[in-house]
Amino acid sequence: MPDTDAVDAEVADAEGVPEEARQVLGPFTGPVFLASLTHNAKNGVTGGVWNVSAGDRSAVLKVLTRSKEATGRWAASDDPRHWNYWRREADVYTSGLAQAWERNGIRAPRLLARVERADGDIALWLERVPGRPATRWKPARHIEHARRLGAAQGAVGEVDDQPWLSYRFLRQYVGGNTLGQELLDDDEAWQQPLVRDHFPEGLRRDMVRLHHDREWFLDVSESLPRAFSHLDLWPANTCADGSHSVVFDWAFAGDGALGEDLGNYLPDTVFDLFVPAVRLPTYAARAYDAYLHGLRESSWRGDENLVRLAVCASAVKYDWLTALMLARAGEEQVDYGGDRAVDAETRYRERGLTLAFLAEWAREARVLAPRLGFSEAPSGR
Repeated sequence: MPDTDAVDAEVADAEGVPEEARQVLGPFTGPVFLASLTHNAKNGVTGGVWNVSAGDRSAVLKVLTRSKEATGRWAASDDPRHWNYWRREADVYTSGLAQAWERNGIRAPRLLARVERADGDIALWLERVPGRPATRWKPARHIEHARRLGAAQGAVGEVDDQPWLSYRFLRQYVGGNTLGQELLDDDEAWQQPLVRDHFPEGLRRDMVRLHHDREWFLDVSESLPRAFSHLDLWPANTCADGSHSVVFDWAFAGDGALGEDLGNYLPDTVFDLFVPAVRLPTYAARAYDAYLHGLRESSWRGDENLVRLAVCASAVKYDWLTALMLARAGEEQVDYGGDRAVDAETRYRERGLTLAFLAEWAREARVLAPRLGFSEAPSGR
């Protein structure tokens, strides 16, 4: 790792980091070392994320900003309700909400310090958690995580509304992902070799239908029982530390449907190649049962059918992904963070199978919703 004279070029004010480190970590001798951590560099809210080592002490430094150039949907927002509000993660940590699920086995890294910098940025100094990342968990550990999530969301439920919690996240996030939507009805796009050879038969019909029904799915999701939600829960934001799951990156946290976080976590374990797609039906069924078990362990006594509807309706979050895959079928495929190439055929096969699985969720939602008093989906009439 580089020393303070050659820190990562991403560090906006490298000369201030050693002094902050001394204030946060206490006295130490020798240089300060920074190593950049994988994150979404496109997001205008994130100035950078680093492991910081100083003597025998260490921490994670995350800089929140609104001055970083970012295009389109990843631009930082000053609207406290917007899904990409730039200050939200700092507020979640300092309010204590990041630790709301701790009694049920899920916690956030400990906040060591929140530093309001002179340039307007916010530096979050966080505990460095050395646990096993969820990207390397076996399915059984993901399933246990689902149980803990159910217990936590059942016990905590909704929280007192704060003006900086995200609201209508799913609608805003899906609506901001528009790349390639015109290709959904383009015959040539569906005949690209990666798409033609690796997307299951019938997927085009199912994904076009999901896109056309998008408003219905969003309306249903917003009418379901609510819970304090992370809203970016996936293996790259999770690790194991002793008796707890540790969840990072609370930048989107806020109001969500009870079950929505699980509906995000399960497909994301396959989309980014952490669990093979062939295991998804069994893995998802067991994880859903574990989530319900966790809910029953808590004080929650609601209608389980509404939870199932929330999980299935969350398929709409990935409406945009099909269009993106069509748009990028001719490009080099890289992993999250953009550091390494990913085998294109493997990615398209695994994502195609997962999208087909989500189409089954969408079908189940269309059947279940009218039984629970919701209108039928437009394409189901």
